[in-house]
Amino acid sequence: MGLIGKQTWEFKSQPVLVASGAVVGPKEGAGPLGQEFDTVHPDNYIGQDSWEKAERRLFEEACLTALQKANLQAQQIDVLYGGDLLNQIVTANFGARTLGTPFLGLFGACSTSMESLALAAMTVDAGFATHALAATSSHNSTAERQFRYPTEYGGQKPPTAQCTVTGSGAAIVGKSGNGPRITHATIGKVVDLGVKSPFEMGPAMAPAAVDTIARHFKDTGRTPDEYDLIITGDLARVGHKIAEELFEREEGLFLGDRFKDCGILIFDPDQSEVFSGGSGCACCAVVTYGHLLKRMERGELNRILVCATGALLSPLSTQQGESIPCVAHAVVIERGEWV
Repeated sequence: MGLIGKQTWEFKSQPVLVASGAVVGPKEGAGPLGQEFDTVHPDNYIGQDSWEKAERRLFEEACLTALQKANLQAQQIDVLYGGDLLNQIVTANFGARTLGTPFLGLFGACSTSMESLALAAMTVDAGFATHALAATSSHNSTAERQFRYPTEYGGQKPPTAQCTVTGSGAAIVGKSGNGPRITHATIGKVVDLGVKSPFEMGPAMAPAAVDTIARHFKDTGRTPDEYDLIITGDLARVGHKIAEELFEREEGLFLGDRFKDCGILIFDPDQSEVFSGGSGCACCAVVTYGHLLKRMERGELNRILVCATGALLSPLSTQQGESIPCVAHAVVIERGEWV
C-alpha cells in the first residue's frame, strides 16, 4: 500500500471483493432496485420484538449471506470492521458477538460503508488479514427514535428530509479470488459549513462529498472521464443538486450523467414518505453491495468511485444548537473476473 498525494491510498495488491450481502426491508424491496438485493423482508420487525433487534438481525443476515457466497465460515474472518447509527454502535457490537470474529467497531455515520471497506482493503493489502469483513446497517424506525422523534409521535417533516433505509450491507475482502478489485481509497476530512437542521442532511453532507471526490482526482491525477460511475452515498435529490453546483463552481468539474446518488436510486420518488430520497448507513451499503456489484458482474460497469457520506451529529449536539460536521470516504472498485 502507498499514499498518493495527501489523502489517497493505493492498494498495490488490489484486494478482491470476494462476496457481498445486501438485505433490506419492504419499502426498499418495493423500490426500483428491489430485484438486486439478496433478501427482501416483508416486515420491518424482521420477526423480532423490537426495531433494534430487527436491525441487529439485518446486520447478522448480511454478514452470513456474504460468508455463504464466499464459502467461508465466520471463524475464517480475520477481522470484522462494522458500525451503525445507534448509541455505542450496539447493532455492530451485538452482531459481532453473534459472529464471534475479531472486531473493530466504527462510527462514521452514513460514511461507514466505505470507511469499513477501505480499512478492510488496507488490512488485507498490508498482510494483516487473509479475509476481512466490512459491514454496516440502519433501520428507519431505530434512526427516527435515535435522532428525531419516536415514530408514534407523527412529527411533520419538510420535503428536504430523507428516509432512512432499512437494511444492511456486508462485503468480504480477500487476498485472492474472483470478483472486483479494490484499488484505491480516498479518506475524507471533516467539513462543516454551518447547517444545523437534522432535516437538511443532503445539504450538510454535499460539501464533504465534493471535497473528497475532488481530492481523489487531484491525488490520482485521474479525470471523471476515467470512471463509468461516480456515486455518492445519500445526498438525495437536494444534496445531489448542491454537489453538482459545487463541483462546477468551486472545482471546475462537470461530472455529467456518470454522477449518481444511492439515495436517489433506491426509492421511487412517488413512494410514500421517502421525501427527497434515502439515507442511513445501509443506503450506500445495499446499493453498492447489491445493485452496483451486480452491474459490474454483468459487465455494465468496469470502474466506479463510491463516495459514502456521513453526518457526524448526535441528538445532544443538535439540541444544543451545534452545526453538523460531515465526512465522506471514497473507494475505487474495478471489475475483475467472475466464475
